Amino acid sequence: MKDTHYICTDILNLEQILDIVRNNKKIALSEEAKLNIKKCRAYLDEKLKNQKEPIYGINTGFGSLYNIKISGEHLNRLQENLVMSHACGTGEKVPVDIVKLMLLLKVQSLSYGYSGVQLSTAQRLIDFYNNDIIPVVYTQGSLGASGDLAPLAHLALPLIGKGEVYYRGKVVTADEIMGIMNWSPVELQSKEGLALLNGTQFMSAYGISLVIRSYKLSYLADLIGSISLEAYDGRIEPFDASIHLIRPHRGQVKTAERISGFLRGSELIARKKKHVQDPYSFRCMPQVHGATKDTLNFVRKTFKTEINSVTDNPNIFLDEDKILSGGNFHGQTLALALDYLAIAMAELGNISERRTYQLVSGLRGLPAFLINDPGLNSGLMIPQYTAASIVSQNKQLATPASIDSIVSSNGQEDHVSMGANAATKCLRLMDNVERILAIELLNASQALVFREPVKTSPFLEEFLKSFREKVPFISQDRILHDDIANAIAFLKDYGIGEEMLTD
Repeated sequence: MKDTHYICTDILNLEQILDIVRNNKKIALSEEAKLNIKKCRAYLDEKLKNQKEPIYGINTGFGSLYNIKISGEHLNRLQENLVMSHACGTGEKVPVDIVKLMLLLKVQSLSYGYSGVQLSTAQRLIDFYNNDIIPVVYTQGSLGASGDLAPLAHLALPLIGKGEVYYRGKVVTADEIMGIMNWSPVELQSKEGLALLNGTQFMSAYGISLVIRSYKLSYLADLIGSISLEAYDGRIEPFDASIHLIRPHRGQVKTAERISGFLRGSELIARKKKHVQDPYSFRCMPQVHGATKDTLNFVRKTFKTEINSVTDNPNIFLDEDKILSGGNFHGQTLALALDYLAIAMAELGNISERRTYQLVSGLRGLPAFLINDPGLNSGLMIPQYTAASIVSQNKQLATPASIDSIVSSNGQEDHVSMGANAATKCLRLMDNVERILAIELLNASQALVFREPVKTSPFLEEFLKSFREKVPFISQDRILHDDIANAIAFLKDYGIGEEMLTD
């Protein structure tokens, strides 16, 4: 069925996830995935019948309680206790779209048949996803090692009829949902609680969501930067392919090509210039925006590997007749990638604000603060302050979380990644970059009016026509909060296409 995505061992990539989300596709287990899950569960059940030695997390306690063996009659209770006791999240609620992605990625990880869950458990997670029954999860509580324990505990709580979920625009108890859907709580078997809680799906869902959004913001940075270049009466020479082919970093070449494409057919860029050079914030867009693109490609590869992996512990290898305890739940790889992404995206905001500063400075025939009758009108003086404030905050948010660690579980878990903190602050930083770009667009659109009747390219003229329907020319002072809010909303509504994922 075209409206259903079947989870299997084929590689799940960014384009597929975007397709699933954008088209609101249902998900289902392939026959291959069902077989993998059932075979692994049957192996574990058989193993426990004759197993006398302790197996971590299956018939033992957890963390520093690993040396306490649990008797067979308490194994089910052990798993339920694990889910309840680890549901210690606090702070803000995780955005619903990210939690829904967590569900998808958790099912993907369980589908490979190394985790020992029941088929019915995986199917219930799919039922949550397909019916838009989305668990309430909190942003704070994960150390990014031992898996995203607290967030994933909240993700798992509704399976056993506990916790809260979003349903039809409201927050309701999981117990209510059981009644509405005529479901019974899942009876967790040995290992299942740990399989659900161990894993990196909180970090991974944030990462995938942020990578998709980063590609869009990277595209918009090139687009808005091109409008600013035109408004500033900038030169085309720094985007000539000859320059970039002798320093052929992929992102740099891509940025120059894209900006040159945006400017094709422009009267402004083609006219003779009085100045021989532009400031770095215009001239070096290929080098700066390009470096962010190269970072994006690295981060994308990292998360692509992660979402196609098994990240719980212990892992069950039925063909080798082994149950091995390791550390695939550790989020160091993701923490470093998320920190790198935050730094790279902060730079898009940093250089954007510099272009805004240049536009309001009364240079190159533009009026001071881009307003008629400056003095009586302050014009766009203060939006630049706002952008500068946000840029400064991003410098704080870009401080790496991954350089930190803290001991937990009585020293058994003595090094952690802090990848969850890297994820949540990267989202805040990304929101800020969008706001900075919106302020640049507000300024660039305003400045271009002062270049009339000379026109920019047909593509940019069409883009600006749509923008000015939301944010018209500022002829005299008005409440600019509203204009900034409308500019941000315009960028949010600007759709992401496949072409944006090719940086």
